[in-house]
Amino acid sequence: MKQILNLIKTCQKQSLGIIIIIATLIVFCFPTKLIAQKNRRIFNVIEFGAVGDGTSLDSRAIQRAIDSASIAGNNAQVLIPGGHRYLVGTLQLKSNIDFHLDGNAELFISTDSTHYLNDAVIYANDTKNLKITGTGSINGRDLEFMKNYDKSDEWWIFKTFRPKIFVLIKCKNLEVRDISFGSAPYWGLHMIGCEDVLVDNIKIKNNLEVPNCDGIDPDHSRNVLITNCHIVCGDDAIVVKATRQTEDFGPSANIHVKDCVLETQDAGVKIGTETTSDIYNITFERCKIITSSRGIAIQLRDEGSVYNITFQDIEFVARYYSKPWWGRGEGISFTAIPRKPESKIGTLHDVTIKNVKGKSENSLRICGTKESRITNITLENVDITLNKSTKYPGGLFDNRPTKTYTDIEQHGNPGIYIHFADNITLNNCSVHWGENKPDYYTHAIEADNSTGVDLKKFTGEAAHPDKFKAININKN
Repeated sequence: MKQILNLIKTCQKQSLGIIIIIATLIVFCFPTKLIAQKNRRIFNVIEFGAVGDGTSLDSRAIQRAIDSASIAGNNAQVLIPGGHRYLVGTLQLKSNIDFHLDGNAELFISTDSTHYLNDAVIYANDTKNLKITGTGSINGRDLEFMKNYDKSDEWWIFKTFRPKIFVLIKCKNLEVRDISFGSAPYWGLHMIGCEDVLVDNIKIKNNLEVPNCDGIDPDHSRNVLITNCHIVCGDDAIVVKATRQTEDFGPSANIHVKDCVLETQDAGVKIGTETTSDIYNITFERCKIITSSRGIAIQLRDEGSVYNITFQDIEFVARYYSKPWWGRGEGISFTAIPRKPESKIGTLHDVTIKNVKGKSENSLRICGTKESRITNITLENVDITLNKSTKYPGGLFDNRPTKTYTDIEQHGNPGIYIHFADNITLNNCSVHWGENKPDYYTHAIEADNSTGVDLKKFTGEAAHPDKFKAININKN
């Protein structure tokens, strides 16, 4: 404002006239960005023929709006008006648009496989400057893609076809904000080879007993921020991957996950199991994991390496679920196990776990193999409490997926178990035991085939001091 007043005085002194004064005010008071925002075009899908009655297939009408908005560019908005339910199959998003689910707009996904391309509801490939925004939602109709509920295994059995909610490939400068989706029959937000990504304040509410309904999957993606999300899902809530693809999409790197609330029957925050390329410079922080089969997990199974990873300021609860679900209640689980006997496997190294606290039914595991030793792991201010709290059989380690080693291994559960690992530092860490301590709860710390296990200010006793030592380290 001071600059504007000075310019006005200058114009008055030089008698440049009221026109210059007005022009100056416009330039300073209405930045170019706001002018562009005001002038951007809106493509209302209703005007392109969408009905929004929940029974008429609206995919073609919405696609016409998407295609027209992309031609216009300049962040043109594809408006999905609220107050309607739109039946859709695949929608292919394009560059330079804002796909906006307004108000309570709902995309109601079709159960007809012929309505889909690429097995995805929302699909994009090789886009720039794509936004997906709004307070509307996507209804995945999960149980309509299921055959039946298996009471013995306590999960749903799926049919042959079930689409992912999002498949976004090679999207650069991508923003996904404020939307909701739920009842997903398969993976949720899957991003492959994407760069410069913001995922902010999205809400996911899936069925906890539907398998493979991951929340958010950055895959071969870089420079990603995931923040302020609330996720409920049967499978992994937020998982960084490097899946096997026919195209080289590069590593997963520079990914930051923060301030999220997660509830799952699988891992809360995880890296792997697909690790076909390097995964590095990953930070998970300030997350609350309400329930999980593993609170924090890294599963190295393939030829890529995983390194420079940080988990900090995280709370978790980890417990057993029925046998098909991977994980056996480990609070923290880092494993490096070849997928198959002939598989190549990378290395897992340089991981920091700081200011992490939780309750679990099983050990904190740092378990490499002779094929891939885990190195340089630091735990600082890590506090875990083990307590048997469910009906499911215990005294197990879950090594899945692997055909090289026993998948479900009978093993006592120490508070912390270190195996085929080197340079493991525990600084100001503690192990506690709850009221329910079965016989297979053992040492506070057990290590074998490991070197450089350095304990600083460790607190913890054996679950049953009359049977086990508090600390049992065997280098052989």
